[in-house]
This record gives sequence, C-alpha cells and structure tokens, in this order.
Amino acid sequence: MIKLEYLEVYKVSMEIGEIVWSITERWNFYQKDTLGKQLTRAADSIALNISEGYGRFHYAENRNFCWYSRGSAFETATCVQKAKKRNMLTEEECDTLKSKLLLYFKLVNPYIKSIGKNKTSGT
Repeated sequence: MIKLEYLEVYKVSMEIGEIVWSITERWNFYQKDTLGKQLTRAADSIALNISEGYGRFHYAENRNFCWYSRGSAFETATCVQKAKKRNMLTEEECDTLKSKLLLYFKLVNPYIKSIGKNKTSGT
C-alpha cells in the first residue's frame, strides 16, 4: 500500500494550502474576513479531500472525494484571480499559486483514473 504522503498530487495540494496560509495571514482583518477565509478554506480543502478519500474503504468514495478536491482547486483558482484583481497578491504570489494549481490539475485527473486499477497500491 502506498502511503498518502508519497502521492505527488497530495504533496502538491499540501503545498498549495501552505502557500495560501502564508499569504493570507499577512492580510488585514477585512481582507482575511472576506476573501481570505474563503481562499484558505478552499485551498486547504484540496488536500483534505484527497486525504479523506484515500481513507475511505471503497474506490468509488475515494474518486468522489478527489472530484471534491478538484472542485476546491477551481474555487481556489477563482479566489486567486479575485485577490489579484483586488491588489491583495503580488505578481510573484499569483504566479506561484497559478503554477502550483496547474501542476495539481495535471496530476489529479490521472490519479482519479488510477484509483482501483492497481489493487496492490491501495489507490
């Protein structure tokens, strides 16, 4: 069985959450209370849903939680766009998050397709 921490899609999703946290913790109260909370929850939900699906007994449930994870990544991307338009992100922060999200999207679909295919891997 492959450990969750070894899955590249999980590692990238964890990085996204940590990057978002490091950015939003510096925002003022109003920014944190509005878009900041939404962005942080969405970004954290990417990894949290992969993790929850991984811990489920059935492959179908694992896939469902990965689809939720993918939805949270789209929500995160939209929040990033809004934050950039509101001058809450630097160009570098925006580029970093877009790059990590793009990598996540490249990894998540093949991961979803692989769930249940290799019975010895646990995924």
